[in-house]
Amino acid sequence: MKKIEAIIRPGKLDVVKDALSNHGVNGLTVTQVIGCGKQKGHTQVYRGVEYNIHLIPKVKIEIVVKDQDVDAVIQTIVQEARTGEIGDGKIFVTSVENAFTIRTGNVGENAL
Repeated sequence: MKKIEAIIRPGKLDVVKDALSNHGVNGLTVTQVIGCGKQKGHTQVYRGVEYNIHLIPKVKIEIVVKDQDVDAVIQTIVQEARTGEIGDGKIFVTSVENAFTIRTGNVGENAL
């Protein structure tokens, strides 16, 4: 099993979520996060005063999938989240040793 963490633009969440659902991904966790990367923030003007915003709002999607589904899930996220501009996000993949469903007691891939 693999855990996929995708950090994307907030405006792309709905299209990514719908595309993942069409690929059979039902369980995911979404968190609102802030951070910086190559985008390095931006400047805003509020009431005539200029502010440098270094941490940009993003959305983090966490999904645990079977090993054979990793490539398809990543392709789906990249295809739907890409705008071609700096700040589209990142995807991280890590191994998951085990998973448990609290209600049913299912273990491993059966818990997914």
